Amino acid sequence: MIIGIVAISINHAIGKDGKLPWHYTHDLRYFKETTMGNAVVMGSSTWRAIGKALPGRLNIVLSRSGLGDAPAGVLRLSTKDEIVELAHYLSRDVYIIGGAKKYETFANVIDEWVVTEIPIEIADADTFFDTRLLNGFESFQRINLTKELLVKKMRRSPQTIVE
Repeated sequence: MIIGIVAISINHAIGKDGKLPWHYTHDLRYFKETTMGNAVVMGSSTWRAIGKALPGRLNIVLSRSGLGDAPAGVLRLSTKDEIVELAHYLSRDVYIIGGAKKYETFANVIDEWVVTEIPIEIADADTFFDTRLLNGFESFQRINLTKELLVKKMRRSPQTIVE
């Protein structure tokens, strides 16, 4: 299954200066627990922001321009189609973890979304999530990480046609 996982502020911000513009330990722990043992797909900017392979996961960087020699534990692929094809052969889920352009790139093949609602507004954010990507998805589970952090799991509505 291909799953988008994202944390979104009240004003739909997801980044500032190439990084998360907040730090919530419960959200980071949930991200780690959710993606552990699976594959994570990211763009080269997200890869540079993280700076290392996420342990316990197959790390895939989608980049046409290359990363030079990808470090151990990192697979560099050049196209969305390569990743979709690989997903068919993996015995694990594939999580799209960012950035904004990668969410848009994979929008028509994402089966589910895991969305953490961040209860603050980031006035000086420079990267935003296009909430239209969630159109055609229905919430099937809500998880309260804390009193203020809510995770919504959403799956594609049966009547949604993927082009």
